[in-house]
Parts: sequence; structure tokens; C-alpha cells
Amino acid sequence: MSGRKTVLVTGGTGYIGSHTVVELYENGYDCILVDNLHNSSSQLVANLETLVGEPIKFYQTDLCDKKGLEQVFRENRIDSVIHFASLKAVGESAKVPLRYYRKNILAALNLLELMEQYEVKILVFASSATVYGDATKQPGMIPIPETCPLGPTNPYGSTKVIIEKLLHDLHISDEKLWKFAILRYFNPIGAHPSGLIGEDPSGVPNNLVPYMAQVASGKIEKLRIFGNDYDTRDGTAIRDYVHVVDLAKGHVAALRYLEKKDDENEGICREWNLGSGTGSTVLEVYNAFCKAYGKEIPYEIVGRRDGDVINLTAKIDRAVKELNWKPQLDVADACESLCR
Repeated sequence: MSGRKTVLVTGGTGYIGSHTVVELYENGYDCILVDNLHNSSSQLVANLETLVGEPIKFYQTDLCDKKGLEQVFRENRIDSVIHFASLKAVGESAKVPLRYYRKNILAALNLLELMEQYEVKILVFASSATVYGDATKQPGMIPIPETCPLGPTNPYGSTKVIIEKLLHDLHISDEKLWKFAILRYFNPIGAHPSGLIGEDPSGVPNNLVPYMAQVASGKIEKLRIFGNDYDTRDGTAIRDYVHVVDLAKGHVAALRYLEKKDDENEGICREWNLGSGTGSTVLEVYNAFCKAYGKEIPYEIVGRRDGDVINLTAKIDRAVKELNWKPQLDVADACESLCR
């Protein structure tokens, strides 16, 4: 093993995880990937190895299998963890809440218990803007700051809130030991400029841009837009779409921030929003995708989706100031990279 620091990346073959792995290698880290391949493919590991130019250690393990996860800790020297692995479909979580609570929370518990046992004290946690729920009901909270009251409107968001609370409680139990970064991100879109990795979920995508890509490729007949009767510019919901490469760089920035705290023998548990800081409607993203693709794709307006809210736009000042991170790419860049 090289003298580089080693990061355990859970959900490392997933959409955001895989892009973060590339950024980690570009910033001088080694990675160990853990994924159960529920929503990704082992081919991603080969593609990542092509991108980073060296072999990457990969374990096909479910975080709910504590014995399997312990093998990873036992066999490797791990300096820090970035935790992506979770079930993440908002609509599905409303239909099978028990599955979401069990899988997401048990995975986090197993991971944290093993981190404590093996004295790994730095964790970047992939949370979500869904923890805020409908922030439009709170006066003066759009764009959404980290201080916005939490009120998730679906079980997926609730699991993230519970894990965030768990991290805060663990930090309080030993304030010098634990270094936790909670990254609440908004809507990741786009792909790596190489075209070797991107968002390619198994089955029907739950997110707008990969759904449009599958319509464009003929896998799905047409795009369904959930509601056009919101009080917005064109009636469709507003979301903050952040390029996945910018998002990946945000995880590296957060990890560096925690390492600095470790050097100073300080603990921390803090939240940062990662978004573009700019809201786009569904139809604006649709138009950007069609422009990048070169022709229009078919769509239909259907009813609003359970748990959806009118506007989720991030206030990103804290990340810009403290993590020295700022998004460099926009929706048009994301659509172009995905089409590529």
C-alpha cells in the first residue's frame, strides 16, 4: 500500500460515489469501495480503474451484513469514511417505509460501531435536502440555509434526519474524537466528462435527468412531469440542480476540512448544503436537455407526486466560505456531459 491516506467509500459504485472516487484519486487518496450492487454494476469498478490508472480494492458487501463489513475494516488500514450507501427513492420510501428505516439506519449503525471499534474517527455523510421538507412553509427560508428547521415529508428524508441526529449524539459523547461532515445536497445531475461513468440506475430512474436520458435512448416511452400547477415561473416544481462533478469535489473539500480538525485535535459535527445556489424548473431542465440532445423528447404532465414540494433551492454560503468550495458547472454543462 502506498503512503497515501485511504478512504473507505460506501456505495462506491453508485452515481455520486463513483464520481467522488475519481476526485479522491486526483487529490492523492487511495480508496476502498464497498457496495452491494443493488443499484449499480461491478463494471463501474473497471471503468473507475481505467479513469484513475490503477487497481481499486472492491468488496461486494451489504452494510447491513456487519460480519461482511467487519472484514473490510479487519483487512485494511482505513483513515476515513465517506458514507453514500442507502436506499434513496423518495416515492418508493413512502410505499415501503419499514424497508427504508431498516436498511438505511442499520447500515449507519453497523458502520459507526465498526468505526468506533477500529478507531476510524473521520466520516463524511451523504445526507440530503429532503431533510428540510417543504421549506416554503417557513418564512424567509428560500433559498434554504442549514439553519432551516427540519421536517421531512417522506420516510427517506426521515432516515437521513435520524442518522444526522445519531452523528450529533455520537459527537457529543466524545467531542474531541469524532469528526463528522454532514453534506445535505440537492439534485445531482450530469456525468464525468470522460463518459465512462454517469447515472445509470437499474430499472426505472427516480431522478429527472437520467429519466430523460432513458426516454432519449428509447428505453422509456415518454417523460412524466409531476404537476404543472405550482406557483412558479412555468407551473413546474423548482429544484437546485448541481453538477455531480462539483458535488464530488465538495466531498473532497469536506474531507480535507475534517482532516485539518484532526490535525488540530478538534472534534466537529457540522452541516453544509451542497447545491448550485440557483433554482431551475423541471421544464427549464427539460429544455436544456433537449438542446444538448439535439431534438425534443416526448413528455406528458401528470399529477403531483406524494412528498414533493414546490421549491428546494440551496443557500450555499457556508460551504463556499468554510469548505472553500464553489460549483463551477451548470445545468447546460450537466445535460451535455450526460448526452456524451
